[in-house]
Amino acid sequence: MKKTIIAVIAALVTGLTVNAEECCTSGHGDLSLVARAGYSIGGTAPLPLPAEIRKLNSFTPQASISVGLDLVKNWNRKWGTLLGLRVENKGMREDANVKNYYMEITKGGESMAGNFTGNEMTFVRQWMVTVPVMATLTVNKVMLKCGPYASVVFNREFSGWAHNGYLRVDDPTGEKIMIGEGPDERGDYDFSESMRDVQMGVMLGADWHLSKRWGLYADISWGLTGIFKADFKTIEQTLYPIYGTIGVTYRIH
Repeated sequence: MKKTIIAVIAALVTGLTVNAEECCTSGHGDLSLVARAGYSIGGTAPLPLPAEIRKLNSFTPQASISVGLDLVKNWNRKWGTLLGLRVENKGMREDANVKNYYMEITKGGESMAGNFTGNEMTFVRQWMVTVPVMATLTVNKVMLKCGPYASVVFNREFSGWAHNGYLRVDDPTGEKIMIGEGPDERGDYDFSESMRDVQMGVMLGADWHLSKRWGLYADISWGLTGIFKADFKTIEQTLYPIYGTIGVTYRIH
């Protein structure tokens, strides 16, 4: 499946390059090549939040950027198709209060698993190449767009630690292990190797044309596959990457 999606993305990238060259040399008015750069804010979370997550103590978006090219084909004055190629990263840091939340941690060189009650700090970071394919609807100076996307993740991290609480080993009535705050007292975890290499989702947004060349845009992307592989069971809930992006566009042709 992964190889198939990567092959499809490679074919789309090739098609985007070829069509972009044709667009810039043929002078066809119904084809345009648009560059865009934006800043993203969002997070990765289960929906709805499970009862085990009692309180979000802090949430800090990490610096997330998106740059890319879009080839837009206008079929008439209103409707069109957008094929994009983006390089982007998505990241966050959060600290939450949980109760009876199942975790696998390492404390003092010893691995253990069970139900944790206390606070957990999590870092998420992903770099990816994303290909959106969207239908477009132009109304005056605004182009609305919506469609699916596929992302190949080439750098990833999901790590953190449990702190200021206790772990019941194996089940809610198991041995009670106290978890402290310091590096030698907390329980660390790193699930980066269990993250998906390919993600899929939907994207919607709007472009505002300020002039013939320049514009602004706002997008929302919602991952549908979650960030972890299907056989990863440590975190029972599916974690969805949900991000909003705002930025500028420049029409090259």
